[in-house]
Amino acid sequence: MRKIRIIEHISLDGVIQAPGGPDEDDDGDFTHGGWIVPHSDPGVGEAINAAHTKSFDLLLGRRTYDIWAGYWPKQNGPMADSLNAATKYVATHRPESLGWGPVEDLGADIVEGLRRTKSKDGADLIVWGSSTLTPVLLGYGLVDEVVLLVYPVLLGTGKRFFGDDAEPRELALVSTRAAASGVLMNTYRPVGSLRTGSFTKPPV
Repeated sequence: MRKIRIIEHISLDGVIQAPGGPDEDDDGDFTHGGWIVPHSDPGVGEAINAAHTKSFDLLLGRRTYDIWAGYWPKQNGPMADSLNAATKYVATHRPESLGWGPVEDLGADIVEGLRRTKSKDGADLIVWGSSTLTPVLLGYGLVDEVVLLVYPVLLGTGKRFFGDDAEPRELALVSTRAAASGVLMNTYRPVGSLRTGSFTKPPV
């Protein structure tokens, strides 16, 4: 069975929308596109490269797929080569227009498509962006690892990684380190249901 790893650029208030540029995603009149650029840092780049050194495939929502399809085929270098060569599994209602391959659509039943793709033998699956896909993965317990690149910014509005309908659960911190720019690179592993307690009552 393949592992699914989510990697996200995220603000302190949980926004993941349009991190790389003003034209990525302006839904909801979002005007802060490119908010990670001033915090570009060699340490962050090294962490991202390290996450892609092994063989991997991509699991993407349609908007992220379209953004990347317009960018990565025009780039050169090891990262571009890896992303272009990876099989892209895409959540989409328009599978006939998937031109950046190799590519497969997840089918009409997204959850079934995700389970089927995860159950195959093959490379691990990396998820970037895809704000509508990540809650589904987390909600159905399909995620093995979450890597959050936390930037020291507050955006106020925008698409969030954890929405109001997020399933209560716990994640264990596997590793953390800080880049010189102040970006925290935290790796988590889902461990189960949310626990609660009280400081006013003795433990049972």
